[in-house]
Amino acid sequence: MGEERFERYLQSFDEEPPVSIRLNPRKTKGWDVIGGKPVPWCSGGFYLPCRPNFTMDPLLHAGCYYVQEAASMFLDEVLRQQIVNSKLSNRKFLDLCAAPGGKSTLLRAALPEDCVLYSNEPVRQRASILEENVTKWGWPNHIVTNCFPDFYRKSKLRFDFILCDVPCSGEGMFRKDPATIGEWSPQHVDRCWRLQRDIVADAWACLNDGGLLVYSTCTFNTKENEENVRWMTDELGAEPVAVSTRPEWNITGSLLQGFDAPVYRFIPGITRSEGLFMCVLRKRLSLASTAPSSLGREGNDNLRKRLKHSTPLSAQRGDGGESVPLSYPQAISYLRGEALTLPADTPRGVVEVTFNGFTLGLAKNIGSRANNLYPKPWRIKTTHTPTDYAPILTRKS
Repeated sequence: MGEERFERYLQSFDEEPPVSIRLNPRKTKGWDVIGGKPVPWCSGGFYLPCRPNFTMDPLLHAGCYYVQEAASMFLDEVLRQQIVNSKLSNRKFLDLCAAPGGKSTLLRAALPEDCVLYSNEPVRQRASILEENVTKWGWPNHIVTNCFPDFYRKSKLRFDFILCDVPCSGEGMFRKDPATIGEWSPQHVDRCWRLQRDIVADAWACLNDGGLLVYSTCTFNTKENEENVRWMTDELGAEPVAVSTRPEWNITGSLLQGFDAPVYRFIPGITRSEGLFMCVLRKRLSLASTAPSSLGREGNDNLRKRLKHSTPLSAQRGDGGESVPLSYPQAISYLRGEALTLPADTPRGVVEVTFNGFTLGLAKNIGSRANNLYPKPWRIKTTHTPTDYAPILTRKS
């Protein structure tokens, strides 16, 4: 980083990390963030004045917003500049290492609705968390898969855009999560940059000619960042693509001597965020490309076995489409998985329960009570119900 940058970075450990959320534009039209200040590189991103108890806000569970670190939202600026108004060949997008789902939900909200987004996570437990967040986000044309990256290469499926937010040594998390400091070692860095190249090689084979690959990490060292980008340019023929930024954003460029490709590094204490590195790369057009543009029959069959069809909460209607509003204490009880007592005129059978007009999930009304159908893995564990609920969002006046 150099002495001056590193000193500013060290000073950031004595400061409170910024807290930020990103609104779901499909659900929050007509709503404001209380005390929020815009994240300048993301149209729906907001810094909060302090960290609330997100777990106890039903609107988080309803998918009205996503708690996301501000630097990760830079992907929104990339998409607006490079993708949204461009001509796409097959309108398929892939987030290859997607859990827990922050960048995937951002992608889905920023892309045209008729595009199809595949969000993949190789680790099964993390894939379940990804599926939960995608379901709550509630957008169409969003598919979750649980595959290793080489499966996508073997499937012959091709994409216009691929995000590789690769596993890394996590140096950018040191301030936010001190436990990551103890997990760091030079050997871990060495394992990471090798794994990252394997993942990118698989992704590159799935990218259409002229398509874009976004490479990102949450670490600082050049081995996992600039040196990997240089490997992509030298070995894969990748062409780095510039993204317009503003000086007041304080984004740092390349730190590798003799390498001046457009890269974007977010350093705590310099940029109002945690640590992130990002680079956009284009696959040059080939004069004679023989790469297939769709799955073959075998690839289709294998992929279908790995799909997790996530049904948005808003589509999980009850038997008669009945919607029952809940009070705040009732909403928290429901999110814990407890049975409910609904109004006497509530019809028998499966009904939808809501909070402030937003769907939380389903319950089966049997008369004396309503059995809770909220998925067990999603339920909140706390037994405390706040008496001073402080909402994060409010309706515009």
